[in-house]
Amino acid sequence: MKVFCVIPAFNEAKNIKKVIDEVKLMVDRVVVVDDGSTDETYNLSRAGGATVLKHIINRGQGAALRTGVEYSLMNGADIIVHFDADGQFLSQDISKVIKPIKIGAADVVYGSRFLPVFSEAEGKAKGKTAMPLIKRYFIMPLARAVNKIFFKINLTDPQSGFRAMSARAARQVVWQQDRMAHCSEIMLEVKKNNLRVTEVSIRVIYHNFGQSFFGGFKILKDSFIARLVN
Repeated sequence: MKVFCVIPAFNEAKNIKKVIDEVKLMVDRVVVVDDGSTDETYNLSRAGGATVLKHIINRGQGAALRTGVEYSLMNGADIIVHFDADGQFLSQDISKVIKPIKIGAADVVYGSRFLPVFSEAEGKAKGKTAMPLIKRYFIMPLARAVNKIFFKINLTDPQSGFRAMSARAARQVVWQQDRMAHCSEIMLEVKKNNLRVTEVSIRVIYHNFGQSFFGGFKILKDSFIARLVN
């Protein structure tokens, strides 16, 4: 099965080369979508061996992912992974995220920062990933509650950008949100199409930034409006 990894990138010259170098060891093709960057993201991505698509202007992460998924489907991908360009996700976790699809147990797999991380070698829990407090104790619980109460979607990590889907699922999951609310719209599309879903634990390396209070509130607002429209 051909595994394509789609990486939306906006001004990620600092991280993109390292991310590509690590991810390309885990997949058949890395597809970087340069979303209107003004730095060296495009050139560094090409030099790193990725297939690079470019938006002339910055359209948003949702739009960049859509461009990458469309390209992957047209070029023979069997499994498509969504992965961030900022170096927070670990490439080793790709094998965990795609495994349920490979063995036919799921159509869509979400990487969760809230499930216990297990070491296969030790066979025991190694603890949960830390994240900025505003995100862990306000934004994420509220997002989970909105999903569960209003839309009957029960995921531990509703805003995770690390996910995988089969080609069949990717053709059915069509979202319109160009910016961060695409995460919620994708979940709604998955539910609407009755696709088989599972979550697996992932690890995240947080840098010196996190979701701000107002940024998180905007995602929740856009997500709720997107659901009402759909």
